[in-house]
Amino acid sequence: MFIDSHAHLYTSQFDEDRDAVIQRAIASNVQKIFLPNIDSSSTEAMFDLAEKYPDVCFPMMGLHPCSVKDNYEDELAHIKEVQSSRKIYGVGEMGIDLYWDKTFEKEQVIAFRTQIEWAIEWKLPIIIHSRDALHVTLNIVEEMQHPDLVGVFHCFAGTVEEAERIMKVGFYMGVGGVATFKNGGMDKTLPGIDMNGIILETDSPYLAPTPHRGKRNESSYIPLVAERIALLKEMPLNEVMEISTANSLQLFGMEVSET
Repeated sequence: MFIDSHAHLYTSQFDEDRDAVIQRAIASNVQKIFLPNIDSSSTEAMFDLAEKYPDVCFPMMGLHPCSVKDNYEDELAHIKEVQSSRKIYGVGEMGIDLYWDKTFEKEQVIAFRTQIEWAIEWKLPIIIHSRDALHVTLNIVEEMQHPDLVGVFHCFAGTVEEAERIMKVGFYMGVGGVATFKNGGMDKTLPGIDMNGIILETDSPYLAPTPHRGKRNESSYIPLVAERIALLKEMPLNEVMEISTANSLQLFGMEVSET
């Protein structure tokens, strides 16, 4: 089976056909979908979806860096409150985003570090958003290394050297639609990245893979990402599926028997 390690299927872009999207994913052998949260405004919709499909959709709690504003402390408190009363499978999506706005860069760093500390305490993986900030987030992860600190650098588009640093601290790289883009750059780096450090993701509804680029992304497109990786790494598609799935199960603390 395939696993989509990162999809926002609870957002409004799927309000008209969410059930059909889930069914298409299952039909495409994408059997598990992990749902990273955005902020307090998305929590209810995320848990509603997870409760409707408990064997397919698995919720996480985090504060997206683009949602770090003046009220970030209240948002962090919300995460802690939810975690104390509901089952979650990771801390995220969280991190640092210096692409859109640097107004709250300091607060983003504080929120990032706080959520890392909680993830260590809760023994949960972290899901890192690091747009235009891979060097910053990676430096912090290296600084805060701990036996119970594991996670994934979502939407990885870095160098082979950065991939090696990520794997050295026991983290994975989430690879999605960008790998299929003609000028995405992943054709040059993926061949040099160890498959044992890769998990598959869509980031739905964003970053749809070719030939759907520019349209709404969905979890059923995971095989297109896997096919591209298999082509670039010159390995069988089944092997990409098996290794990436095992990596995701390991990351999220699931046994093969739970599949």
